[in-house]
Amino acid sequence: MTSIQDLSISIDTVWMLLAAMLVFFMQPGFALCEAGFTRSKNTANILFKNFVDFMLGSVLFWFVGFGFMFGSNGQGFIGMPNFGDLSFYHNANGLPTEGFLIFETVFCATSATIVSGAMAERTKFSMYCVYSFFISLLIYPVEGHWTWGGGWLCNADPSSFMMRTFGVTFHDFAGSAVVHSVGGVLALIGAIVLGPRLGKYRKDGKSNAIPGHNLMAAALGVFILWFGWFGFNPGSQLAASGEVNRVAISHVFLTTNLSAVAGGLATMFVTWLKYGKPSFSLTLNGILAGLVGITAGCDQVSPAGALLVGVICGTVLPFSIEFIDQKLHIDDPVGASSVHGVCGILGTLLTGLFSVSSGLFYGHGFAFLGAQVLGILTIDCWAGVCGWLLFVGIKKTVGLRVDKRIEEEGLDIYEHGESCYN
Repeated sequence: MTSIQDLSISIDTVWMLLAAMLVFFMQPGFALCEAGFTRSKNTANILFKNFVDFMLGSVLFWFVGFGFMFGSNGQGFIGMPNFGDLSFYHNANGLPTEGFLIFETVFCATSATIVSGAMAERTKFSMYCVYSFFISLLIYPVEGHWTWGGGWLCNADPSSFMMRTFGVTFHDFAGSAVVHSVGGVLALIGAIVLGPRLGKYRKDGKSNAIPGHNLMAAALGVFILWFGWFGFNPGSQLAASGEVNRVAISHVFLTTNLSAVAGGLATMFVTWLKYGKPSFSLTLNGILAGLVGITAGCDQVSPAGALLVGVICGTVLPFSIEFIDQKLHIDDPVGASSVHGVCGILGTLLTGLFSVSSGLFYGHGFAFLGAQVLGILTIDCWAGVCGWLLFVGIKKTVGLRVDKRIEEEGLDIYEHGESCYN
């Protein structure tokens, strides 16, 4: 009996680490996508920032962030810092703590990386390191403590606030809210505080398009992100052994893929109708919108529900990007605030509608939807307030933005002394 149990834990551990590798591989996906959607003179700077996110995030999350997120048994506002000591944590499934730390680290790095795209081409590299530091150290671990750390949003104890109020807990299986909406909200706040790129808006208020330099890099980045998402979502099951887990990860694979293709197709047809031609760059973002949207409820929605989630997110995406750019005059070069922020929020709320076990559309009433609304509001309010204080604080003290000449000639040479293309 013991040998069978050991074999099950071994299989689950290998699956968790394989999923962590896939999520880590999303970092080059983000790097290529962001670099392709921006100008060649800033490519080295953008690639460098994606490395910094993971390097800083790995050290900070191991040293204190893991404790902030999973310490204190989910009690209180924030867990206790662990200062590199992992002995406080014991996984309920018997998985090794070191492996679970790695799995959670790659999620933390993903949330920080999202911000990079919206603030691209005009942010001081030194200040990027500063705000990436605080996202990995504090902003992400705190709201992660409320949710995946067993905190108040996901505490299933009958006496807990969520159970007394709604009879159910907040649900975010793989991070539409915890990872993507937080990154998207921080990206939006950062872009507002930073201001638009030079030449982005004319005096009459019209928006000038600033095309990216390499759609091939952007397309390859989206393919890599799509591939990595098969670790991001199914890997969140944290187990592959046993019939229940085999069925669960297979179901999540299916819903994840269906939402991605539906998001891409919806954006393609919307832009075709809206602009007269199907937009390839927006369709790439539409695929990501479908992936972001399904991440919260990929374990609870049916395949048909996943298609609908993808269609809704892919349809909303081009209108969201246009509204933020042309109406709000917020310059987001890669559309991160729409893809991750708007669609992360949408996906979290749509889980309250399309969940087979608890959703409104399956006759389970408004309780679960209410829990989803409260959860996304509190998580994103936390991210928004922290982001505003962080970015405004940097701007008012040491400055957030590079000088005009550096922005005009490119960050690669002035910030790093080297160029991606020679």
